[in-house]
Amino acid sequence: MRKIRFIEGQYYHIYNRGVEKRDIFMDRRDYERFLYLLFVCNDTKPLLNSQFYYRGLASIVKYPQQRELLVDIACFCLMPNHYHLLLRQRSEGGISLFMQKLGTAYTMYFNARQERNGVLLQGTFKAAHVDKELYLTHLSRYIHLNPLDLYESGWKEKGLVRGVKSYEFVKKYPWSSYGDFLGEERFTRILNRGLFSELYAPEQYEKFVNGWLAQDLEIVSKYTIEV
Repeated sequence: MRKIRFIEGQYYHIYNRGVEKRDIFMDRRDYERFLYLLFVCNDTKPLLNSQFYYRGLASIVKYPQQRELLVDIACFCLMPNHYHLLLRQRSEGGISLFMQKLGTAYTMYFNARQERNGVLLQGTFKAAHVDKELYLTHLSRYIHLNPLDLYESGWKEKGLVRGVKSYEFVKKYPWSSYGDFLGEERFTRILNRGLFSELYAPEQYEKFVNGWLAQDLEIVSKYTIEV
């Protein structure tokens, strides 16, 4: 039984990965389908036939507009074998229902495409309550820097040793919401940045992200929940 209680108006770091640490995103098509599902699963109504409506990410624009959101998606990052979401619950049971719909829909898609059966994700998603505004900003930076695991191992503990090259790698990574925080409009229909857009102008946020130091890991360690 889950120990954490999801409360309306509160933020939570959500994390899950592939069973046995297997990759859950094999190529661009998989990443785009998951992003599409982030959008269409965020509704109190039952999920429509996503295969019927899906024609790539452009399908988000054509999807029926009348939705009652379960959560606000503040930021995200998708990695080959796991994902990070920062969610704010909008209605009672919103996060649990959203994650159930998302996990089921993506697993069904992935299994059909890969001609496999069985579970894809490692049990129930992990969640940490982000109970202070200060930690929200630091956690969003941690989430957006996660792609560095593919480029600069040890960055969490050592800081950004490669400097400018690391900054550019993160900015160009296509499967996170970082670009939207810097003023691009890639995933505006998926995201509700809310608090972050009030706290940081794009150039200020980029400077904040690039300023990651080794000691910053301690600030967010309570909320990282990676296992």
